[in-house]
Amino acid sequence: MPWKVYGAELSGTALLVFAGLSVVIVDFAPGGAVASLLPDAGLRRLITGFLFGTTGALVTLSPFGKESGAHINPVVTLGFWMMGRLKTGLVPGYIVSQLIGAAIGAAALLVWGAMGRSVEFGATMPGYGDVPALAGETAASFVMVFLLFYFLRHRFLKPYTPALFPPLYALMVWLEAPLSGTSTNPARSFGPSLVAGEWHGWWVYWIGPLLGTLLAVAAHRLAGKRWPRLGVAKVHHFEHDPYRIFHKEPSLP
Repeated sequence: MPWKVYGAELSGTALLVFAGLSVVIVDFAPGGAVASLLPDAGLRRLITGFLFGTTGALVTLSPFGKESGAHINPVVTLGFWMMGRLKTGLVPGYIVSQLIGAAIGAAALLVWGAMGRSVEFGATMPGYGDVPALAGETAASFVMVFLLFYFLRHRFLKPYTPALFPPLYALMVWLEAPLSGTSTNPARSFGPSLVAGEWHGWWVYWIGPLLGTLLAVAAHRLAGKRWPRLGVAKVHHFEHDPYRIFHKEPSLP
C-alpha cells in the first residue's frame, strides 16, 4: 500500500481545511476586524475565495502535492478515476485519507474558540434551501472539474494549473457562496460539520459535487480526440512517481 502517498493526501487536505477555513473565520466572524474594515460582504467573499484558492494552489506545489498529486477533494479523485487516470484500488485510500485529513484540519480550527464558533468553523450550509444549494454546488463543481481537466489536457496550460484556483475560487465564492457556501469538495464540508455538529443539508455537499463532476467528465468525453489526452492523475509535479502507482499509458478520451 502507498502509505506515504495517502499520508501526503491526508496532510494536504488537513492544511487546506485549516488554513482555508481560518481565512473564512477571520473574514466573516461578526464584529471581527475584517468585517469592520470591509463591511461589503461581496468584497469579503471575493477576497476569501482568492485566499482559499491560493491555499489549494500552495498545497499543490508543496511536498505533499508532489507525493500524492494534490487531489485534496474526493470528487477530483473520482474524476481522475472516471477519466481512466487513477487505478481503482487507490480510490478508497485517497478518499478515506481526504476525509480524515479534513477532520484533523477542522479539529485544529478549535483554536479560534468563540470566533470560530460564531461562523460554525466555516461549515457550509444552504442559504436559500437545499434545492438552490444543490444547483449551486453542481454548477460550481462542474466549472472547477471541467477547467481543471481542460488545463491538464493542454500542454501550454498544464504547468500553470495551480494558478487556476485563486481567481476561479474568488469568482465562484463571490457569485455562488450565498446559495451554498461554495464547497465543491465533500471533505472540505465534512470536516467543519463534524467539529461544529452542523449537518443541515449535508447531502448537498456530496450529491452536488458528484453531479458536477459527472457532467464535467461527460463533457470531456464528448470532446474526445479533439483535445489532447489527459495525463497522469496529478495537478502538478507530473513526473514524480517513485512508487509507480499512477497510470501513464494512454488514457480514455
